[in-house]
Amino acid sequence: MGTARKHLERALEQAGYPQRVLVACSGGPDSLALASVAAYFARRGNVAGHPLTVGAVVVDHQLQEGSAAVAHRTARTLTDMGLDPVLVVPVDVVATGMGPEAAARDARHEALASAAVDTASTAVLLGHTLDDQAEQVLLGLARGSGTRSLAGMRQARGILLRPFLGLRRSDTEEICDVEGLDPWLDPSNSDPAFARSRTRVEVLPHLEEKLGPGVAESLARTAAILAQDSDYLDGVATATFATLAERDGGMLSLPEAALVDLAPAIRFRVIALAAADVGGQQPSYRRLIAAEALLRRQGSAGPVELPGGVSVYRLSLAELAARQEGSGDSQATRVPRAAAHCGKLVFRPQKPPHF
Repeated sequence: MGTARKHLERALEQAGYPQRVLVACSGGPDSLALASVAAYFARRGNVAGHPLTVGAVVVDHQLQEGSAAVAHRTARTLTDMGLDPVLVVPVDVVATGMGPEAAARDARHEALASAAVDTASTAVLLGHTLDDQAEQVLLGLARGSGTRSLAGMRQARGILLRPFLGLRRSDTEEICDVEGLDPWLDPSNSDPAFARSRTRVEVLPHLEEKLGPGVAESLARTAAILAQDSDYLDGVATATFATLAERDGGMLSLPEAALVDLAPAIRFRVIALAAADVGGQQPSYRRLIAAEALLRRQGSAGPVELPGGVSVYRLSLAELAARQEGSGDSQATRVPRAAAHCGKLVFRPQKPPHF
């Protein structure tokens, strides 16, 4: 319990000592242990001499029979701890094409953000542990993800704080035992239909058995190292994108020559930023490879379709002239505007540009 309190105190310190926080609690051992630790500071009314009030929010995803009863039982436990206010927020999980876990996460985060606004809270505490981080890294490796994904979950992201990323799941279970708490055990956490559940119940224990103890800690340490690398690369890419991007209405252009001169790690990130700038989603590695291949001027000049209804293509003067000749349009009226895009990768939303 003492170690857990230090983790929470450090997280609040790094966040600038927010005066009002919410604990996101599902009723499971991790979030219930976090609520119990937060309640200690709530009863004191301060952390390290800084004023603190603590409330809680229970998100009911309505995906399992009896979920409302679990949510309200959890809310009563949190109220008994002295947390105030305690909100129960039912949400509708809408399929997004990214899988049920991602859809539930999106709905949950939206509910947490809304609850923070309603209660004037400037931070929301999440109960993810080192085990969750290790599972995240393993899933990223299995999916062939990039640096950002392998960096795992952030200790702080916006108003979301994860104080327990340095604690094991066994620590949170012990806290619940010591505090006399009866956590709810989500059956989906052991359901082999979910990749994360298989990783938790089968894969990580198997690695610990075959490779020896400490695998989870090593994976979490890898995430911490990669987070630093990814932050640096993202910062360089963001600054580079800001200097290269040229906007024309709803379209955006990047000069080919400048892109070719970039290190691949930065070039791919700049292309992804360009896609996001015109309304797209994070492209997969294969889609990024396809878009980047346009710079080699071999084969098609595009378009390459990226997620979120974004197309990227390379436009040359020869292709422009051929396109205009076939359309019968006047070059005098079409060339000046379109020529500005030649020698560049052009990103546009679904509606095609008009030359």
